[in-house]
Amino acid sequence: MADASDGRAERRTEPEDPEDAELDALRREVEEKYDFDDFGPAEMAEMTAEEWEAAFDPDSWVVGEELLARVEKELKNRVARREIFGVVERVSVEGEPHVLVYSDEGYALVSADGDIEGEGTVYRDVQPTLVLCSMDDFEVADPPENFALPDPDAVSEGSSELGNTMLQIIAAGQIIGGLVLLGLWLFTGLIPFASNGELNIVPPVAAAFFLLIGFFLFLVVANARLSDRFRSEEYRNRLRALREGGRPDFVPIDDASGTPLESSEGDGDAPSDGRLGGT
Repeated sequence: MADASDGRAERRTEPEDPEDAELDALRREVEEKYDFDDFGPAEMAEMTAEEWEAAFDPDSWVVGEELLARVEKELKNRVARREIFGVVERVSVEGEPHVLVYSDEGYALVSADGDIEGEGTVYRDVQPTLVLCSMDDFEVADPPENFALPDPDAVSEGSSELGNTMLQIIAAGQIIGGLVLLGLWLFTGLIPFASNGELNIVPPVAAAFFLLIGFFLFLVVANARLSDRFRSEEYRNRLRALREGGRPDFVPIDDASGTPLESSEGDGDAPSDGRLGGT
């Protein structure tokens, strides 16, 4: 009798929901299509709404203080790797903890429930970080002790002197070769000045070619050094603006609505005077 009852119970067991099977299949396709170890704004833009829901199950998301701690650490790691140009702070907005990241061109404000608001390049950079930190299987490493943006005066020109030196040597060799060829053609008999009564134009043409290459390479080196100088100076100016100006006016956090909190990880955060990365 018990066996018959068990048999009826087995027959009443419902088969797998077709929607769940379809969702599982879509989830496998998304995992094969996207590399979540290198997931950024470009990949987010490519994903459809269905792919997003399949890849990120809301029931499995990390939220609350754990999410903020993970986001804070990962953002500090990205600042240390110079993948993000910005200041990372813990702030309290209307009594609720948030993670704030801002630069001179944008900001992002992350809440404990996973909401994010902001604008500019910082906002676009923080979005994929928030998604990854919301995934329980994403491992977040501890940030280095000195994760902050560099001191403006410590920024170098950034160009490779070895490469510039090699180009200059090649350029000098081309110019010297052209001048020597031209001198041999004009002042010695080693290269005939004329042949069969006609001017021999091959040596001067070849010399001119060598000279043009040499001058072009010197121009490339000069342009590279000048561009590096301009880029370095622009970078230093942005660093000075953050260090001296504090939070930009477009960041919707001030002393009345939000104040910095101590880091939950104990590694120190930037106070509201705008010191870079809390150092």
